[in-house]
Amino acid sequence: MKQYVILGNGVAAAGCIEGIRSIDRNGKITVVSEEKHPVYCRPLISYYLEGKTDLERMKYRSGDYYEKMGCEVLYGKKAVKIDSAAKNVTLNDDTLLSYDSLCVVTGSRPFVPAFEGLDSVENKFSFLTLDDTLALESAVTKDSNVLIIGAGLIGLKCAEGLKNRVSGIVVCDLADRVLSSILDKECAFMMQKHLEENGIRFLLGDSAKRFEKNTAIMTSGKTVPFDVLVLAVGVRANTELVSAAGGEVNRGILINSRMETSIPDIYSAGDCTEGEDISCGQKRVLAILPNAYMQGRCAGVNMAGGDAVFDNAIPMNSIGFFGLHAMTAGSYFGKEDGGELYEEKSEGTLKRFFTKDGYLTGFILIGDTERAGIYTSLIREKTPLDTINFELLKKIATSAAFSSETRRKKFGGIV
Repeated sequence: MKQYVILGNGVAAAGCIEGIRSIDRNGKITVVSEEKHPVYCRPLISYYLEGKTDLERMKYRSGDYYEKMGCEVLYGKKAVKIDSAAKNVTLNDDTLLSYDSLCVVTGSRPFVPAFEGLDSVENKFSFLTLDDTLALESAVTKDSNVLIIGAGLIGLKCAEGLKNRVSGIVVCDLADRVLSSILDKECAFMMQKHLEENGIRFLLGDSAKRFEKNTAIMTSGKTVPFDVLVLAVGVRANTELVSAAGGEVNRGILINSRMETSIPDIYSAGDCTEGEDISCGQKRVLAILPNAYMQGRCAGVNMAGGDAVFDNAIPMNSIGFFGLHAMTAGSYFGKEDGGELYEEKSEGTLKRFFTKDGYLTGFILIGDTERAGIYTSLIREKTPLDTINFELLKKIATSAAFSSETRRKKFGGIV
């Protein structure tokens, strides 16, 4: 009986389990879970703070999932060493797990800069896991003033989740705009204005230089008092296990389209990996939930002796703050790179499509994201724009832009 070991217990692990079981119903699967929770949907942690969901509804799979899948889960355990020659993994309690196939789905961890005086701050938190959320929830009161360092997706979702639970929120970032990794200035300003209208204050182009207990001294010289500090500067992929075992890593663990690492019989998937972004043809860390699941499933199939590839990964973000929704995907090429931009604006909505060499490479939608999956599929499938009615698609996401034959294939018989 084949021995499978999965290091990590997030969405990529669930995909891996299901990939294995699609081929091998009997092999032994052991999951090493540093978190003491069954697999849950991590993007829902801000909605938990808002009271829009609960711990039961956050579960990514049913309560009997691991039993049905025939898995053993070692909760509260962490792998500390991979011996690829002996094909075993050492855990932090000295347990030794042997494997035939191993999948590393260790995700990422918060990046915390070496702020002077950070040790003097008593109530400081990250916002990446369910445990982070539960700890933050227990620390805030209606009278709390919260300082969030980082105006990216993690920091802003934390701000939204806390808004009605605290007295005030200030978000700071060295960047000159919110969501700087996915939005340009104009798009970012739309989101910032909406967030400000809902009570979030910003200090942009500025960040903490040092801390004196419950006061942040900013690079600008301003001082910001707070009761609770949230560090949402960014994340780093957990690559150390594979690197120490001799595997190739960059910003993430390097994988091919079969999710194989450079070490035989070791696979990897999810936020800890670096694979090809087909929208720009470059290796990137694509830390988003849909990719994590699809990568995990691909890895599991191949671990069990099947033949699968996942070769159409792209960056995607579907976000919303206080009722204003946005979706981004792909890469944005400017004129200097041979790209073209189509833009359409109205009050409260913005639509941008980026094309290059006859293909859609990326888009930004704010306000109206209905049926945006049509645009995503054009990027993933590299659909030549001259084979569809792209002028119609610029105006509205509709299946009518495709030929009748394509509609039958893509949309289940709708003609």
